[in-house]
Amino acid sequence: MSGRELVLTEHDAGVTLVTMNRPHALNALSTGMRQALVRAFRTLAADAATEVVILTGAGRAFTAGLDLKELGGETEGGTAAGGNAEDTDLGAALADYPKPIIGAINGYAITGGFELALMCDILICSSDAKFADTHARVGVVPGWGLSQRLPRLIGLPRAKELSLTGNFLTAERAYEWGMINRVVAPDALIDTARSLARDILSTDRTTRETMLRIMNDGWSSTLGEGMAIEHAASREHMQTQVTADAVAARRAAIQERGRKQ
Repeated sequence: MSGRELVLTEHDAGVTLVTMNRPHALNALSTGMRQALVRAFRTLAADAATEVVILTGAGRAFTAGLDLKELGGETEGGTAAGGNAEDTDLGAALADYPKPIIGAINGYAITGGFELALMCDILICSSDAKFADTHARVGVVPGWGLSQRLPRLIGLPRAKELSLTGNFLTAERAYEWGMINRVVAPDALIDTARSLARDILSTDRTTRETMLRIMNDGWSSTLGEGMAIEHAASREHMQTQVTADAVAARRAAIQERGRKQ
């Protein structure tokens, strides 16, 4: 693909690697970049051949967030702080994305980039990765969910410290706080993400997509509401997807996999 494309996609056996491609600008989320990402994720949501997505950035940043050169000019249109325009609103485009997204955080994930990382289901970080929420320094209120997701992931006091200071959070500390899944060497990042994607691909697609949906729905609900969501989904799945033969075959596959691990 041309290096001028803002978003690159690479398909390989059920896994699609999506790369933000403005390395000279730390992959800042310009209007064009946001439009390209929204289009890419909408296309992949409808693509039966894509079962898992890996999202990363080119160069030394995942993304530095909204393009500050554009920020002042966009506020009147209502797209600066998270995007009300349908074709640029990453929060809406990824809110109900039906397939697992692995964030491969290769470097800086700042403000809107931090928010984009938190939209991913699983985060694998290079040891070079750093997060920062500079909304309060820039003078923009979060619009893609950071103020709600971050406290739920790391606790309210830690989230307040990060958001009210704008200080950086290293990959190692993010791992200690339970915000990310793994920290790996920079040159192992994409291979690690691909290996994890293959593990996900080895599970039953309908079941995992149902589990992803009910976990996400339950996370934004009370415990009681979440339990009701799980119960309804489990009952429907048992009635429509589970057979004795299928369970027996999967049980044998699980036992074989366990012997190899």
